[in-house]
Amino acid sequence: MIQIQEVAKNFGALCAVGSVSLEVAPGEVLGLLGPNGAGKSTTLRMLTGFLAPDAGTASIDGHDIREDRLRAQACLGYLPEGAPSWEAMTPRELFRFLSKVHGLAGDVAIARAAAATELADLNAVLDQPIDTLSKGLRRRVGLGAAVLHDPPALVLDEPTDGLDPNQKRNLRRNIRALATDQHKAIIVSTHILEEVSALCDRLVVIAKGAVVFTGKPSEFAALTASGQLDAAFRQVTEDRA
Repeated sequence: MIQIQEVAKNFGALCAVGSVSLEVAPGEVLGLLGPNGAGKSTTLRMLTGFLAPDAGTASIDGHDIREDRLRAQACLGYLPEGAPSWEAMTPRELFRFLSKVHGLAGDVAIARAAAATELADLNAVLDQPIDTLSKGLRRRVGLGAAVLHDPPALVLDEPTDGLDPNQKRNLRRNIRALATDQHKAIIVSTHILEEVSALCDRLVVIAKGAVVFTGKPSEFAALTASGQLDAAFRQVTEDRA
């Protein structure tokens, strides 16, 4: 469903991403980890078509992001870090606008807006201007916008940023259900190691623009005698920070 094949990106003399490859199957949640500046966000921006790779390519649901960008993007829901929104709108108005952008109308548009509202738990603030919402609620509005058109693939960059513990638990449960019940391929980029245990079937760890680990969370934890994810993270990334 999601494939990244040896993508690379340089910004002048800076190598942001050397060569990264990964794939995500339908029904799977992949965790993307790495220290600050590792190349995670750049990799995701190349996957989503916001940045053109200097080498390599990516595809979403069989559509190459370089050769068939619009169709690839139509198959994707993207929640970037610091997702923008129209702050004068309410979530209801935003979803109506985005429904038109995605070509949804009538009962389909109503049903998709209702599903996005339920997933992001926005019923209580549906008619409240977005600029009056807390950081966590704005994050949930962004998630609702990402899933509105029912895409087969999702890329979520720090989806629980700003959420309280109860909201994090509920959102993780809902993301997990999207993968298992609706058979979506999902990438979650996060700094929160407990999110890996709670959400992810596999993880890819990037450091200095290169993949340094691919495998199950349990296999990653087993790299150290303590069996702790944070210890494994330090072991594979600290000499590359």
